[in-house]
Amino acid sequence: MRRAAAWRALRGAAFVALSAGCAGTAAEAPDYGSVPRWSSRALPEARGEIRTLTDGTRAAVRYRGWTTRDFAPYPTYGYDDSRREPPVERVTMPASIEGDAHKGRALFLSRSKGPCTACHLVPGDDVWPAGSAGPDQSTIGDRRLPDQYLYQVVWDPRVFFPNTVMPPWGTAGIFSAEEIVHIVAYLQTLKAPVAPEKSPERNPFTRPKPVGFGDNLDPTNNPAIVLAEDAEALWTARGASGKACSDCHEGGVARAMRGVAPRYPRFVKAQGRVMGVEDFLEVHAPATTGHAMPSESADNLSMTMLIKMQSNGMPVSVDVASPEARAALARGKATFYRRVGERNHACADCHTSERSAGKFLGGRLLADVRSGLTKHIPTWRTDRAEVWDMRKRFQWCMTPLGMNMLAADSIEYAELELYLTAFDNGKPLSVPGIRH
Repeated sequence: MRRAAAWRALRGAAFVALSAGCAGTAAEAPDYGSVPRWSSRALPEARGEIRTLTDGTRAAVRYRGWTTRDFAPYPTYGYDDSRREPPVERVTMPASIEGDAHKGRALFLSRSKGPCTACHLVPGDDVWPAGSAGPDQSTIGDRRLPDQYLYQVVWDPRVFFPNTVMPPWGTAGIFSAEEIVHIVAYLQTLKAPVAPEKSPERNPFTRPKPVGFGDNLDPTNNPAIVLAEDAEALWTARGASGKACSDCHEGGVARAMRGVAPRYPRFVKAQGRVMGVEDFLEVHAPATTGHAMPSESADNLSMTMLIKMQSNGMPVSVDVASPEARAALARGKATFYRRVGERNHACADCHTSERSAGKFLGGRLLADVRSGLTKHIPTWRTDRAEVWDMRKRFQWCMTPLGMNMLAADSIEYAELELYLTAFDNGKPLSVPGIRH
């Protein structure tokens, strides 16, 4: 009875903390003055650094296979980045350009530009997979909307829809004036009747929603469990200092780490900042055992999973009530709702029910922050065949949206993760997860 009452109180405190700031009072405004400076200890490819090449061009240092494009002109989540989203632009469609519907369709489907089909359904078997984050445009031509109106909506929809999740394609310079004229010409051709669907999965409005990837705690189904178990040897291995984790944490990892992970991320007084398990290992391991465990390294990820697995089934219980936690939550919430990058997007645009959660972005179903985004992290990514923690997920999400990523161990990401994790308070931990 006492435990149940305690969890009801904790969830109540979480609700109060998370809803704080919605009213927008001055007392709830994020305070950035108390945030300490942090020098990243992450792997080089995880630090968000930019280097200048011999020809003078700038290239981002990111993970292998990721774009090296520098998105310096666009705002980031950095607390020291005071830039905000670009001002709304009202424009006039150029009369001197003749629209070409064929070119417009190619632009609408272009992955190097959008694709627009990630959010909008249009006819064609080559439109796969289409998304539903935006309205179905299969018969928009029947609405007889003026060309000028469609041109403005594509250029900068905020003129008509201030809270839209659609990027300001023209304002951002992603589509040129001529390209948008071609897109308008294409949209005007989309009229009924629409050919019957050959497969219900092409249409995001009839596509079955994914049901998961099986038992994430079955080692025959989730390769991440095997990687986590490899860290058991590291637990007893002596580092450069001559000590091992097991020397200080007696009783084996299962006993010593039971109940630890559900409290992370949390404010660590010695470091003056919020830290996730990965962040703490990064500084604690070399200071005690001499083992280097930089953020995003294999040892760090494996040890993080091993530690979290010892608390599987226990409810998440991050601090949302202390002054330090409340200040961090306010900053994390501000980050969650802040629009950044070339495409002027916020985390909230995809992961809140009032915007796009529960809808498809291409073939990916967008999760709702309220249903829990962190309790299964780190997770095995089936499409990448590797383990990702929440920080790499942040970096991956924002890179295709045109934002230079922050360091994986940055304070900004830690406080954003705390904000997301607070929604999981009371929900059982289940690590490692499986996601596509």
